[in-house]
Amino acid sequence: MKKLVLISACLFMLTSMSAQTLKKVTYQDAKQKLNALVTDNTQQKRPAVLILPAWKGIDNEAKQAALDLQKEGYIALIADIYGEGNIPKTNEEAAKIATFYKTDYKAYQHRIQLALDALIKQNADPKKIAVIGYCFGGTGALEVARAGFPVEGVVSIHGGLFKDKSRPNDLIKTKILVENPADDKSVTKEDYDMLIQEMNDGKADWQIITYANSGHTFTNPESEDYNPIMAKRAWKHTLQFLSEILK
Repeated sequence: MKKLVLISACLFMLTSMSAQTLKKVTYQDAKQKLNALVTDNTQQKRPAVLILPAWKGIDNEAKQAALDLQKEGYIALIADIYGEGNIPKTNEEAAKIATFYKTDYKAYQHRIQLALDALIKQNADPKKIAVIGYCFGGTGALEVARAGFPVEGVVSIHGGLFKDKSRPNDLIKTKILVENPADDKSVTKEDYDMLIQEMNDGKADWQIITYANSGHTFTNPESEDYNPIMAKRAWKHTLQFLSEILK
């Protein structure tokens, strides 16, 4: 039954994606070429969402999210964090490069800033931008808030919550939504508690929603952790949050 649901969900994704298109957007970090994807509704200025993909780079979940956000009236751009020639093919490669950016958080923040700049060039309203991220990208969404980038809000979807204890807890002006699966083994109680402490110390506008019976990648139809009921609820929570801060 679970496999049938998974196959049906994937077929739905492919059907939905065929009705719309995503355009390639190329930008640079010095000599490194970066290849993002953007929705095809950039003819006029609109509220916009930057999508930070999971640890293997731009994937089907990120693409479907972009197309779904377009239906809601947003411009959506999926960031390329790693750059051309650096996209991991295996989990081992993904773990190595994602760990590099999570450790060198300033390099991660820099690549996100470049993606935000690219999004604004695609007719995004610079005063109405949000960031959502999945997994590794969810960590990136929190880094956006920590960096104080001028966005209205961030959504961390089954993201890593860890922050090195040597980093201070600073003022956080960005609104934060964390969508946390209850059974995510990659998030420790200490990580969870420290994030709450960080957000409280930063006087942030924050909320955490925890989804029962959900493993780490519970929103991804291609994952064994996929929980369609909770994934649907999480997406509704995301859209509600975006509507509040961007419209």
